Amino acid sequence: MANTNNAVDRRKFIKQASLATLASGALLSWNTPPLNATASTINDRNIVGPKDGYSPQVGTLVSMMNWMRHVILMPVQGMSTSDLDYLVDDKANSIGAMLYHLAATERFYQIHTFENRAWGDWDAADTEEFGVAMGLGDAARASIKGNPLEFYMEKLDRVRENSLTELAKRDDDWLMTVDQEWPWGPTNNYCKWFHVVEHESNHNGQFKFIRSRIS
Repeated sequence: MANTNNAVDRRKFIKQASLATLASGALLSWNTPPLNATASTINDRNIVGPKDGYSPQVGTLVSMMNWMRHVILMPVQGMSTSDLDYLVDDKANSIGAMLYHLAATERFYQIHTFENRAWGDWDAADTEEFGVAMGLGDAARASIKGNPLEFYMEKLDRVRENSLTELAKRDDDWLMTVDQEWPWGPTNNYCKWFHVVEHESNHNGQFKFIRSRIS
């Protein structure tokens, strides 16, 4: 269980990591952990494994979430509003819309795994904020534009802060719990949340491709 200090540390980490990634443009550093390392602190980004304030497997998941979030922000650092709105063609999604989509997807998994609501069971507030971004396509091309990078970062950071807070309340037994009714077959909470990581990785490739096409 996380205490108040852990919650404050998580908030500081999210904000500091986002700012550092967007401002520096530095290459990833591949640091070798000390041989006696066990649970690392939340800001040890390049150490995948248990994290202070979490059960061992939940902390390992959190370490992957933190690392991937850093990576997906690298291609978008310094982007202008016009860059974020850029469409490769009339069927494409913009980087801005996809950043919003990532926040929406993570919010969906919060609703499902933390609040035990069924697939598609969004309340009015979440539907208003995240519904269009979740679906992307024509609706997103028409309405998700004209926003600076800070607009999307606020949503990503706010949703992620909630994820970290809620994951700190759960243990490895919860993480391994299998949902027999999940649409793609029996799936545990670990797989559902690893999909959040994998989903960001997928869009990271699109971010890099689109950036290479912006003149």
